[in-house]
Amino acid sequence: MLKTRLRDFFITQDDWIFAVSDYFHPHGIRSTLRYVPDEEGERQMNGKRYRKYDFDDSFDFMRKHRPEWVEDVHVVPEEQVKRILPPNEAIQRLVASDSRIDAIVKVLEKAGVPRSHMGVTGSLLPGLQNETSDVDFVVYGKYWFIARDAIAEEKKRSGPIEDINMEMWQRIYKKRIPEISFEEFVVHEGRKGNRGMVEGTYFDLLFVRDWEQIKEPPARGKDTGTMRIEATVTNADLAFDSPAVYKVQHPEIDHVLSYTHTYAGQALPGELIEAQGVVEITGEKKRLVVGTSREPKGEWIRSLTLLEKENML
Repeated sequence: MLKTRLRDFFITQDDWIFAVSDYFHPHGIRSTLRYVPDEEGERQMNGKRYRKYDFDDSFDFMRKHRPEWVEDVHVVPEEQVKRILPPNEAIQRLVASDSRIDAIVKVLEKAGVPRSHMGVTGSLLPGLQNETSDVDFVVYGKYWFIARDAIAEEKKRSGPIEDINMEMWQRIYKKRIPEISFEEFVVHEGRKGNRGMVEGTYFDLLFVRDWEQIKEPPARGKDTGTMRIEATVTNADLAFDSPAVYKVQHPEIDHVLSYTHTYAGQALPGELIEAQGVVEITGEKKRLVVGTSREPKGEWIRSLTLLEKENML
């Protein structure tokens, strides 16, 4: 069985490039198509041109060319996988060739994050980046929180790592199209501390579970309709994961999950949240799921504690 985890990439026998989208793979590798060889493609790697596929376009392509691989994500048979591209194995190459990656790595190593627990995903991982590509920087397990704090401290200095300006926040907001106002979005995002600029390029600090944190897969629930709740967060250890997980104190709901990156890290333990999403029943428990579509409408998580502190309620 192939060993993969969230944010790894892999290349198939057809040289199609996929991003792994789950920690658990009951059959085949749960993933999303990202790049396909195409003579008219705008990206290039080792003299070969590739076309990048966004989420919706990738499903159109797969329904046409590999409909048997299309489920809620793309499920690729293991025998079709030619090569796995783990983000942490790309670090050495990128440190030597990209001053932005080198700058981030130096900050994190100084804070005590081992290089073995860093990685780079997105277009930089297979080497298909262009001049507009952002940096998707990965840190594994407990070291993610150390890395986040180190980046926050570095932003206070006059170095290559800087805070995000309002123009960039507007760009991110328009890309994500969340169900909360721009003002609320910036307040929540500003506190998270996992985004920044390095040498003028936007970067995101992405959490991926360490191997020992990958345990039993969550049971699939039965949808029972939508609900809006107010609940107190009691545990947010996996709040920056995908899905983001919040254990809550509530008469009916046991956990709130977010499958959209917008609401990762949205609240801290002890905070009162407002959340609206789809209720799933798993056994004797109910959970509220936010991000049931690519651009979820009518679904959100807000920290009422944070908004009250900022006099926004």
